[in-house]
Amino acid sequence: MITATLACYLALGLVVVYLNPYTSGSLAIVFFYLSLFLSVVGTFAVVGFLIRSKFLQHELVYRQVAITFRQAVWLGILTVVTLWLQSRSLLTWYNLLFLILFLTVFEFFLLSLRSKNF
Repeated sequence: MITATLACYLALGLVVVYLNPYTSGSLAIVFFYLSLFLSVVGTFAVVGFLIRSKFLQHELVYRQVAITFRQAVWLGILTVVTLWLQSRSLLTWYNLLFLILFLTVFEFFLLSLRSKNF
């Protein structure tokens, strides 16, 4: 996971250095946000796994990784959408609150589906 995260940061650095969003068009923006998303998800996944393994030692490792990765994806979506809204001058406190509430409700919905299956 650490190696993949470092590769994503390398890709993000290459996108920032070599692609100009004004001349490269929308493809450069897509590559930027995609590499940023993957880098943020990898960072949150690694840090979250380290924290979970430190405090929840009785839990199985594969379950810790699955939960941590899912939460990292939500935090990555939150980060990238927040930055995208800010780049469009659409970020307000109620947009951010709505996004956080939406992701929280969706997480609880997925948890409720999972608990019904087990």
